Amino acid sequence: MDWSKHGANWPHGQHSRFVNSRPHRWHLQDMGTGPVMLLLHGAGGATHSFRGMMPLLAQTHRVIAVDLPGHGFTDMSRRGRSGLRPMADDLRALLASQNLSPQVLVGHSAGAAIALRLALDLPTPPRAVVSINGALRRFPGVASWLFPLMAKMLALNPLTAFAFSRTASSRQSVRNLLEGTGSRVDDEGLDLYTSLIGDRAHVDGALSMMAQWELEEVLPDLDKLPCPVLFLAGGKDRAVPAETSAALSRRLRNTTLVRWDAEGHLMHEEHPKRTVDAITAFLGQSDEMRQEARSS
Repeated sequence: MDWSKHGANWPHGQHSRFVNSRPHRWHLQDMGTGPVMLLLHGAGGATHSFRGMMPLLAQTHRVIAVDLPGHGFTDMSRRGRSGLRPMADDLRALLASQNLSPQVLVGHSAGAAIALRLALDLPTPPRAVVSINGALRRFPGVASWLFPLMAKMLALNPLTAFAFSRTASSRQSVRNLLEGTGSRVDDEGLDLYTSLIGDRAHVDGALSMMAQWELEEVLPDLDKLPCPVLFLAGGKDRAVPAETSAALSRRLRNTTLVRWDAEGHLMHEEHPKRTVDAITAFLGQSDEMRQEARSS
């Protein structure tokens, strides 16, 4: 995405800045004061995904939202670093370069997997992780090798991103794509996604991320998580079934599952205040549990 073209109309653009941290030139948004909270969008998204949540969270936290490599306004300097583990490693380097030590990690969809990987790897563990419709489930059966293979083949074709951005970036096509996840965003969100999907570099970044994605780089280690996790799940999510979050919540210790049966994959964009209220309540509960543990 070209900041000179889109920056003036980008949500919270006045809070945007660009940081060179090898191997990428990152776009991030920095708002508020207090404990640091890091927001990570999913595949195909950007910082705009948290546009409704950021001002609310910034009332109590310093909120940092980042465009992942190849997404939005962050350049994809190395195509081979779009997988889960490389992205987490490069984000860790970015945070260190800015002297940021997040106390809370919030991830949507694939961003939740990255947040959990970071929670395991950061030198100072966060006090909580929030997964919003986290994409944390392996494909079943033949899809476990067929879908990743298809993504790799598409990403290797230099014409794929160009063709997709040309054919899928009409406003109605984008509306249909988003509603296919079980959500309906407002007109502003629709315009923003239309701009993103119409951008060849952004589509290329999303395809590269899909092609290199390996959940094995985080799932086997989740039993070692050093902090509580909140799983927010939409019962009408057609992209990531709510059972994905429920199954992980049952498997792991120190988790909380909140399921909203009427919501879809982008529920945090449709209902930012409700999402922030759930996060705030969870953080307060976690603090109370921590204080009780110290006094017992």
